Amino acid sequence: MPEYLYENPETGEIIEVNQSISEDHTYSEEGLEFNRIFTIPNMSVDADSDPFSAEQFRQKTKAMKGSMGDMWDYSKELSDKRKESHGGTDPIRQKAEKEYSKKRKGIKYKEKQ
Repeated sequence: MPEYLYENPETGEIIEVNQSISEDHTYSEEGLEFNRIFTIPNMSVDADSDPFSAEQFRQKTKAMKGSMGDMWDYSKELSDKRKESHGGTDPIRQKAEKEYSKKRKGIKYKEKQ
């Protein structure tokens, strides 16, 4: 159940109230209406996904609703995570570029600008 914050207008005390999404988001005590405090939602998307797992990538993109561009964006996000954990280089991308070059008799992969 989502948690909402309310402030007592007289004392400034802030309290946390669990309310369902369908409830009216108001709170009062002894006839005193508290002011609702609006906060930025905290959400983590795929925080536990492994950027090195091909299986997790397949499962995620299989269930993904969107365009091919959305899948490429997700792939780039994972590549950026791999770069962060390996000092600025993505080992999976390096391997793919080597295989690309090998199949094409030494032609290097050029990223479109």
